[in-house]
This record gives sequence, C-alpha cells and structure tokens, in this order.
Amino acid sequence: MVAVIYPFTWQHTYIPVLPPAMIDIVCSPTPFLIGLLTSSLPLLRELPLEEVLVVDLVNNRFLRQMDDEDSILPRKLQVALEHILEQRNDLASDQDEGPPDCKHGPESSPLNEVVSEAFVRFFVEIVGHYSLFLTAGEREERTLQREAFRKAVSSKSLRRFLEVFMETQTFRGFIQERELRRQDAKGLFEVRAQEYLETLPSGEHSGVNKFLKGLGNKMKFLHKK
Repeated sequence: MVAVIYPFTWQHTYIPVLPPAMIDIVCSPTPFLIGLLTSSLPLLRELPLEEVLVVDLVNNRFLRQMDDEDSILPRKLQVALEHILEQRNDLASDQDEGPPDCKHGPESSPLNEVVSEAFVRFFVEIVGHYSLFLTAGEREERTLQREAFRKAVSSKSLRRFLEVFMETQTFRGFIQERELRRQDAKGLFEVRAQEYLETLPSGEHSGVNKFLKGLGNKMKFLHKK
C-alpha cells in the first residue's frame, strides 16, 4: 500500500505488523496504516473501532467498510484503474512476451510493473500537470499556484476531488518537496507526467483517463526502457 501511492508518501502512523499487546492503537482517532496477523482478528473484533477500513489480504476481501469507497475518487478514473487491474495478469503476460532485451530486476516482475504503472498513470491523471503551475519567486523559491492548478482541470469531479485532496498532508508533502527543489525531479512519475502533458492540447488537462487507458496497449511503453 505504501508503494502503490508513489509519488506520494504516507505521512501518518505506519506499522507493518502490530504486536497483539499493542492492538489498542487501532482505536486512535488519527490516520494510520497498520498490519495485523490473522491471529489478532478476534482481539480486533472486540474493540470500539470508528472510521477504520479492515481488509483481509489472505482471502482478498473486506472485513469492514465505510460505505463511502465508491464516492471518494473521480468515477471515470476509478473505473479505468479498476479495469486495468482486472486485466493485470493478461497485461503482465503480454509484457513478459515482449522483446528479449526487456529484462526485469531481481525485485521486479511483469505483474509488479503493470500494477506500478497503473497507479503511477492514475496519479498522473490527477496531479500530473502540477509542474506547469510552479512559479519561481525572487529568491528562486518555487510556489504552486494552487487555484490555477485546480481549475486547469476540465473534469468537474476531478476538480472536486482536488479541492479535498489538496488539503491533505499527503499532497502538501508532495508539493513542498518539489517547491524546495532547485531542479525538476527526474523520477518515474515526472517522466510519465511529461509524456501525459505531451499528449494534451495546449492548455487542456482533461483528466478523462485517456492516458491511464493507454496502459492496456500491450505495455509498449515499458519495452522502451
């Protein structure tokens, strides 16, 4: 989960495996991302949980939901992301049959790359145009023109999402890191963001999932590494 939210960084409590003796932490009113062993589930069910989403990773199912999961993300982008993830095994198979010079590292695999690219492109559709709205001040300090950044998106649902998302520590950390840099970042996200901007007519940021859908084109972009 921490990996798939790249280029963002989880800003709150993060405990990969919580010892049973400390399980009361899940009653904390602050945001957290916590892993539990299956043996701790009986203890969890006895606690007065509030807004906590519980996922059984072993059996691939929700144990507890908030019933707002389908209303948080821009609908078209959510559907496009879900569609890609449903095809992840087929897309990974297509990529694995690519050119022989497309080699994977020891911690990489076609499936990992498909899932990683899907989320990167998803976030590119949402905030990939940020670099166009970073302006330099007198001391070479860069500042995001927040309102112009949000209004540059034509999709109403995406603008509404950005209005909320831009107030989170996750987004603030993402932008602050880039405002403080003297040079533009050169990571995978920035590479994909530049590709995304080059596909758009000048001044338009549609956010209608065309770039994300392009992931299904037999993963050709991965073969260009």
